[in-house]
Amino acid sequence: MQIVSCGRRAGGRGAAVAYARRMRSSPPLALEVVLARAVASLSRRLGAGGGTTIPGRLLTRLDPAAIDRLAARLTAGVAVVSATNGKTTTTAMAAEILRSRHRLAHNAAGANLVSGVASALLAAPRAELGLFEVDEGALPELLARLRPRGVCLGNLFRDQLDRYGELELVAERWRRAVAGLSAEAQLVYNADDPQLAAVGASRAGSVAFGLDDPRLARPALQHAADSKYCLRCGAPYVYAAAYVGHLGDYRCPHGHEARPPLDLAARDVALHGLERASFRLDTPEGSRRVRLGLPGLYNVYNALAAAALARALGASLDEIVDGLGRASAAFGRFERIAAGDKRILLLLVKNPAGANEVVRTLVDGGAPRVLVVALNDEIADGRDVSWIWDVDFEPLLPGLERLVASGGRAAELALRFRYGGLERAAIEVEPDLRRALDRGLELTPPGGELIVLPTYTALLRLRGVVSARGLARPYWERPR
Repeated sequence: MQIVSCGRRAGGRGAAVAYARRMRSSPPLALEVVLARAVASLSRRLGAGGGTTIPGRLLTRLDPAAIDRLAARLTAGVAVVSATNGKTTTTAMAAEILRSRHRLAHNAAGANLVSGVASALLAAPRAELGLFEVDEGALPELLARLRPRGVCLGNLFRDQLDRYGELELVAERWRRAVAGLSAEAQLVYNADDPQLAAVGASRAGSVAFGLDDPRLARPALQHAADSKYCLRCGAPYVYAAAYVGHLGDYRCPHGHEARPPLDLAARDVALHGLERASFRLDTPEGSRRVRLGLPGLYNVYNALAAAALARALGASLDEIVDGLGRASAAFGRFERIAAGDKRILLLLVKNPAGANEVVRTLVDGGAPRVLVVALNDEIADGRDVSWIWDVDFEPLLPGLERLVASGGRAAELALRFRYGGLERAAIEVEPDLRRALDRGLELTPPGGELIVLPTYTALLRLRGVVSARGLARPYWERPR
């Protein structure tokens, strides 16, 4: 059943009347909220994921318009972040900046569909500002229902084609959704992504951010790059600098398109292995040095996106810099977990662009001798795992002594590394995630760090293992 909210979608008086009738026939919101919160509490006690989606599912089943009504109660409004890669980290960084200004409703555990956003609203009854990461496919519906005052679009990479379809289709859905935003809503977008630049150009007053440091550009566009052809004439873009996948300073050779001028930019970037990164943040209000406790060029992009969104919501430059300096990794995204006299470093991988940047950062910080990679093909991962053949794992291989391939598609993952040139004797196949983690720790010397690269559902299960052992808090618990 399609949910049409009054004044939000085309349909005129008929849609408005239908919405009004539904609101009148809905149960009292207070009763629905009490029931859903009781379910959340029970879920947490049972250890069933902390109530990140179940309460929201119940609430939306009881009243499909409840999320609209809860969002409308937020005195400071709503802001949303969507991207293929980095939306959890970007939203966490924005939360670190903004929580000194507002009490937040924030889906920190990464539940980013309608049910997850509803659960986050339920969990924060005193919130003033809603700050939500949103799934690419759910963005059009949630923009219509939440009526955000700030929207951040981070990137579009090829990911789970069985769920989302080709990038051009996703970008067109986003463009239509952005066209329906209120006149007061502020759009900030990554101008280094040609698809998002086209979305941004369709809305007056949008704010462009991007990276401007050719020293860090790759020598050539990666073979797995996605949006590398002019959207108007189909000619290959000419890149003055290519940074992450197809993100960079591009132009059509026939003059049809080019990267827009940057309103916010990251310049003078310094990458410090697996520990940290820094950059100069240039804004219309001035420039400041940002020091991140997170590594990698893609985290510079995440920080830049968070800065652009926070600025659109009224944060000062000093507040932005201080908040980014305090930001820590979202769970499973460069998350370090102590395990006795060793450490586990979890780095989520889920598509070629993101995995290639993880490999790049690992190589820059010193390639690991022992590596656990866990590949699942569940719905949340995407059924099609052919993307692993577009990941450039090869730079890891010269120093790699042992690979433990795990997950539901462990055998195919092992085959990919074998074709990449890793010796058969260096590959162990252990589909069971718990045993794979233990084997990796066994192979890691005292004082060493085990690198683990899981896909999404494998990450959740591995976090469950380390949480059950008392090594980390459950991923759904809010940071203290």
